[in-house]
Amino acid sequence: MSGFPGSGKSTLARAIAPQLNAVIVDHDVTKTALLESMVDHKLDPALAGKVAYDIDWALVAFNLSLGRNVILDSPCLYDVMLERGLALAENHGATYRYVECVVDDVDEINRRLSERERKISQIESVSPDDFHRTVANRKKPDFMHTLTIDANRPIETYLTDVISYVQQIDG
Repeated sequence: MSGFPGSGKSTLARAIAPQLNAVIVDHDVTKTALLESMVDHKLDPALAGKVAYDIDWALVAFNLSLGRNVILDSPCLYDVMLERGLALAENHGATYRYVECVVDDVDEINRRLSERERKISQIESVSPDDFHRTVANRKKPDFMHTLTIDANRPIETYLTDVISYVQQIDG
């Protein structure tokens, strides 16, 4: 599950997880737990994001090893995100799917960011330049069919499409 913060990744993950019998690994939950633990433990804040991703991948691998469906809820901003996800899926005989939530309006993104219950790992707002630069540099597999959702629309209008895409059989 990929997309800019505030694009609806977590909302969509929560909506489809029960229907897919999937576990959600939410990067914001992991990173927030690490940042909150810094109050009691001496940790380098600059490493929190990297360590959180290592924990995320360990949770993904563990759940895949149990035969569970897994949704990783995180922006996909680095090649390693694709590489590790694809490798874990292959190693565990799982099917890799890439769903991207897109909201192309920075004002709408900022409205959503300001209205949500924010975790300490999450941004409060974004400048138009940072928004456009981040969206332009996102990572997406170019060798497979992916699903891009216009998350400006109500979730009910695309929920069935997402579930169908995730459940499709390669052939």
